[in-house]
Order: sequence, then C-alpha cells, then structure tokens
Amino acid sequence: MPEFNPTEYKLVCVATGEEFEDGGWTLDYAGYDKPSLIRAAYAKKQLTLHGTDCGLYKFRDWLPMKRMLKCSSSPVTYKSKALAKALGLDNLYITFNGWFPEVGATMPTCSFKETEAYSVCARTAEDCDKVMVVASAGNTARAFAKVCSDNNIKLLLSIPADNLDAMWFDAPLNDCVKLIACDKGGDYFDAIHLSNLALQSPMFYAEGGAKNIARRDGMGTTVLSAVTTIGRIPDYYFQAVGSGTGAIAAWEANMRLIEDGRYGNNVMKLMVSQNAPFLPMYDAWREDSRELFPYEEGRARRDVEIINAKVLSNRKPPYGISGGLYDALKATDGDILMATNLQAEKAAQLFLETEGIDIHPAPAIALATLIKAIESGRVDRKATIMLNITGGGEKRFTKDKELWYLKPSHVFSLKPDAEDVIAKTEALFK
Repeated sequence: MPEFNPTEYKLVCVATGEEFEDGGWTLDYAGYDKPSLIRAAYAKKQLTLHGTDCGLYKFRDWLPMKRMLKCSSSPVTYKSKALAKALGLDNLYITFNGWFPEVGATMPTCSFKETEAYSVCARTAEDCDKVMVVASAGNTARAFAKVCSDNNIKLLLSIPADNLDAMWFDAPLNDCVKLIACDKGGDYFDAIHLSNLALQSPMFYAEGGAKNIARRDGMGTTVLSAVTTIGRIPDYYFQAVGSGTGAIAAWEANMRLIEDGRYGNNVMKLMVSQNAPFLPMYDAWREDSRELFPYEEGRARRDVEIINAKVLSNRKPPYGISGGLYDALKATDGDILMATNLQAEKAAQLFLETEGIDIHPAPAIALATLIKAIESGRVDRKATIMLNITGGGEKRFTKDKELWYLKPSHVFSLKPDAEDVIAKTEALFK
C-alpha cells in the first residue's frame, strides 16, 4: 500500500458559508437549524493525481480520508467512437464504472457505488468499534459489503427483500457483514425505515447517505476522471438519478475544478434522468418547485414495481435541501429528463452493439435521455458531453462464474416493531 497521510480539509455549511472542523463523522452543521448539506473545503486547491496503484485513491487530495483501504478501483473515462458515430456526436466521453477490462475498468461489483464505499469507509477510524449501517436498493449494499468484507469493517445492511438478487458476489464474504431485509412488496423507503430502527441502538451509527461528504466526494471522482482525461470541464453531464446525490457530487467537483484553474471555468449542465413512471423529482422540477409533491404510498409502490431501474426509486431524495439537487440544477442551468423502460432497453442494446459491453438499467435511462435530447436538438452535437455509465459489465463479469449470494439474517415486516429490530440486529454482532 502506498504511503499515505490523512487528507487536510475543513467543513463548510452550504446554507451559511460558515467553516468549521470535522468532528470525525460530522454529517450536519450544529450552528444552523434548517436542512443544509455540508461540504469539504480541501487544503489542496489543485488536484494532484497519484499513482494508478492507488486505485480510487489517486484522487485522494479531494477525498476526506483517514486511511487507505485495499482493492479499490477508479472510474475510467474514454472518448467514444462507435456510439458517438451512431448518435452523430463529435465529443462524447464515457465515464465507465464497472467491469470493462478493455478500457481499464475493473470494479468487481460493477457499479459506481464502489466510489462511495471506498471513500466513506476510508473516512472511518481504524479503531472504530461500532457498526456502520447502510440502507440500499441493491447496488450500494453490494459495494459496501464488498469493501467492508475485504477490509474487515463491521457493517449492517438493510435492503428490500425484492432486491436480494442484487446481493451477488464472486466469493463468500467476511462474517463482519450482516444483512437484514424488509418484506416483499417493500421498497428503498422501507429499507431506510428499517435501518433507522436499528440505529436507535448505540451499537450502530449511520453511514449518512447524501449528508456524508465522503459519499458525495467519492461519487465526484467520476467527474475528476472525466476532466483529467479530457483536459477540460465538459459542457453536459448525463446521469440517471435516484437520490440525485451523484449529480450534486458532480456539481461540487465542477466547482473545485474551476478553483483548480487548469481546466477552464465552464459550468457543465447537469442533465439528470428518472425512470417513468417513478418521477417525483421530474414532476417537481417541471413546476419549478423546491418541494416534492405528495406521493401516495400505494401509487409509489406500484410505480417502483413497474420500473426496471429499481435503484432509482428513492421517495425521499435530497432534492430541496440547501446544496441539494434543486440548487445544483439551478446553478448549472440543468434539467431533469425521463425515459421509459422500453426506451432504456433500446439504449442498452445500442450501447452493447457499439461499445461492446452490457450496462445496468439506470445508465440505460441516462443514455435514452441523451438520445432524446440529441434528436430534439436540445444538445449541440459538437458539445463536449460526459455520459456517466454508473454500472456495467455485470453480465461479462458474472459469466461462467459460480456466484455466492448474501442471505438476510432476518426479514422484517413492512411495519416492524422497533424493539424486535434492535434486539435481533444487536445479536448479530455479539
């Protein structure tokens, strides 16, 4: 492992601009009583790329790290030829997160959630004796499970039982990783509720989701990969979103790169997308509303069942919070787009035929909206475009492999009893 010193940074409250010290796992600014994200202000204003043997940590100047973990991989950006030609684009750059050895992408969980997990877990203290809790719709859980297993970090995962097929691995995991699930018919929102019940125990601590600077800055490495490869900040950024955290991270990385001074002062338009008919952020954005509209529970569950990109099914995203997706879209003159399952399936097939690798349903949604934006003339064909392929190569990676699935230790009802959840989850780590 290369030599490493903890990253120097301070925290800033987005709403007030006040700067303060990180208490170790700070997720909020105590001096402000309204919802606001906090950001890291790194001591190094110009990004130094460290060796490729550092994996994701080649971007460590702008990651809030206490230590380096083993087995990490970095997003890989390359200029598209075949897909760009098919779409009539001059400067399409693909940032690939997954398994695509031909371009140098070697994430074994096949998802950009690895960028979050390696950054978040590197923010943990090596002597921490509490258990991290992560709620997920699937891909995030797989990434955190892999990272924590490889680095012996205690982890409790909570996911919907309907998404258990996402918990595949190419080898059994370390016993430090445990999984609970909410019953069939539940969604990501139910998994979050279940995890919050477990967090009532002092044995556990919350990973923090979008509030965790390490999660966002880990995801922001996709933009660092693109810009350091292209040599300039792109004009457009396309990504499908469930929470919008990746797009917020992209905006924050963009601002740091402007401050760096070597990549121009361009503010890339965030073009984010949702999978119809699950469109809470799309609907709010169309009406220029900072607040999401009421989403009747039965309809929300039905819509989640319909969409192929289950990872995009967050009912409580960090949309209206200060520094959240609404602010990111306003600051970048961005937009929220949408695509159907069928449009995404056609886009995924086009990517396979042109680029030679399978992609997940979520990035297929992003590609489908890029196609529509080009066809409608909304995007200049000569513009520099970053397409964030947030997961891919899973079929390639798992082909001819005997997979091992992490099974839940407990499956709880959609109306779980708090004391029962606490007792059973605590017992898993005793």
